Amino acid sequence: MTDPTPPAQQGSIPPGADEPVIVFRNEDGGMTPEFLEAVVAAVEARDSDRVRALAGDLHEADSADVLVSLHAEDRAPFVVLLGKDFDFTALTEVDESIRVAVLEELPTEAVVEGLRELDSDDAVYILEDLDEAYKDEILAQLPVPDRLSIQRSLDYPEESAGRRMQTDFIAVAPFWTIGQTIDFLRTQEGLPEDFYEIFVIDPGFRLLGTVSLNRILRSKRQTKIADLMDETSHPVRADEDQEEVARIFERYNLLSTAVVDDGGRLVGVLTIDDMVDVMQQEAEEDLRALAGVGDEEISDSVISTVRGRFVWLFVNLGTAMLAAAVIGLFEGTIGQIVALAALMPIVASMGGNAASQTMTVAVRALATRAIDRRNAFRIIGREATVGAINGLLFALLMGVAVGFWFQDLELGGVIAAALIVNLVVAGLAGILIPLGLNRLGIDPAVASSVFVTTVTDVVGFSAFLGLATWFLIG
Repeated sequence: MTDPTPPAQQGSIPPGADEPVIVFRNEDGGMTPEFLEAVVAAVEARDSDRVRALAGDLHEADSADVLVSLHAEDRAPFVVLLGKDFDFTALTEVDESIRVAVLEELPTEAVVEGLRELDSDDAVYILEDLDEAYKDEILAQLPVPDRLSIQRSLDYPEESAGRRMQTDFIAVAPFWTIGQTIDFLRTQEGLPEDFYEIFVIDPGFRLLGTVSLNRILRSKRQTKIADLMDETSHPVRADEDQEEVARIFERYNLLSTAVVDDGGRLVGVLTIDDMVDVMQQEAEEDLRALAGVGDEEISDSVISTVRGRFVWLFVNLGTAMLAAAVIGLFEGTIGQIVALAALMPIVASMGGNAASQTMTVAVRALATRAIDRRNAFRIIGREATVGAINGLLFALLMGVAVGFWFQDLELGGVIAAALIVNLVVAGLAGILIPLGLNRLGIDPAVASSVFVTTVTDVVGFSAFLGLATWFLIG
């Protein structure tokens, strides 16, 4: 890896008492230009003391904001100049492309030292996107216990509970007393800094239950752990998808939960802060997928962005040509009634927007398992009814408007009928296409929009131009 360590700056002046105080955030919560300019100047001057004075005490989330705001060539030097004052947890708060680029520019020794200070789940999150050779190089320099716990998590599938769990936890035997447990917590070194409950295990390390800290603190010292143990702890399997685990946290209002292997043995713990990140990540993935941009990040390069967007734009081009072919079938009708050309976008646009509304709700409901066999037909019926009612309302509105606009009541009736047809079809397509794709094992968030748009365009144009041909010309 390249070494971004800058040469010592000659004549650099450490911050003094006479220097003005620079505010980090403004009233709107954004980073002030003055602060960023001061950091950039200190980094370019390779003034380590000044960088530490400005950013050494920042929260990791604020350090991440600084990293994102710096130019690419200044990010690794910023980390190096901060030295031990840089919390590597900040790298979990930035986009993958920024994280990987910074790590690949840092000396391996600096990365190893930074990872040693992290919880295992954060270390795994930082390492999992690196190429295998560099990842192995870093792991080889970590202490054996740290290396084994991180490697074990990396062996689990991506986006699984095993990848997100912390391997540091507190577990005791059921025959321990409250007094023994409290003494253990007070004297034992190397325990997790933050924890909400203590796990109870048998000699084979199989999970028996949990005891919350408040019950421990409010019980007498001679009380047995087994007498306070709660057996309904909602443990999750290490290979379980993180999105399903997040739903369990939401459903049962959990602060933490145990992670077990196939044999029921305790292997880690998940906490609510991990799951909040997962919920945000999954919601962002669904939003990006609906727009056909995959896992694109704002920091991605132009080439990777073009590559990610091209496929679905190409598919959309094919569906647009299909809609154009439908219009071509009615070329004669459009030639005789020019007003149809001006009104066609209205029918297609209304259908597309109505379908997008239904599709967005349907995709989110599928992601949260709110739709199943018990309520699918009821929801389909509801969307068809909503489409019909909206179709009637807008048909009345547009029929009158077009009739007065073009002084042609028959044309107003045609567009009114076409709107009713297209809005009903839009409601059905918006729910049935995501359900069908989900049934086929295809992510409805990724593929639904293209197919839904195609259906509403083709049906809208066919209905409008077909009715026009029938009533106005035929």
